[in-house]
Amino acid sequence: MGEALGRARACVEWEDVPIGAVVVRDGEVVAAAGNERERRGDPTAHAEILALRDASAAIGRWRLDRCTLYVTLEPCAMCAGAAVLARVPRVVFGAADPKAGFAGSLGDLLRDPRLNHRAEVVGGVLAEECGEVIRSFFRGRRGAGLRSPEGEGRRQGHC
Repeated sequence: MGEALGRARACVEWEDVPIGAVVVRDGEVVAAAGNERERRGDPTAHAEILALRDASAAIGRWRLDRCTLYVTLEPCAMCAGAAVLARVPRVVFGAADPKAGFAGSLGDLLRDPRLNHRAEVVGGVLAEECGEVIRSFFRGRRGAGLRSPEGEGRRQGHC
């Protein structure tokens, strides 16, 4: 989670919501990314999506078995769905996202029994530190009179 936090903090450089993700396989980091929606002008450039893509490229296959996805904020529906499709067996997140989270908050795609794959989910890892990175980002934007990249502060997380 420490590596994910580092990736999250780097996002502030390009004014993206600071969320970081890391994919670990057999104890080794195979990919890490931060949000790049603003940087790339791409609504799908969430940290998790970028990390999953890079992990697939590094491993040489789309199926990310034996991997754990670490992310600083509870994954949204798109990212949770991508983890399911990649067959990630374990997802660990920091702060819950009650407005957009789909690992237990609004819904739970990662453990939905109707799907052909379910992941183990561990939430709340370094939750306060992960949440503070995002809160600090939005406090700074409001203090500077800047409009948030999310719209008028409508959401805390990805969407």
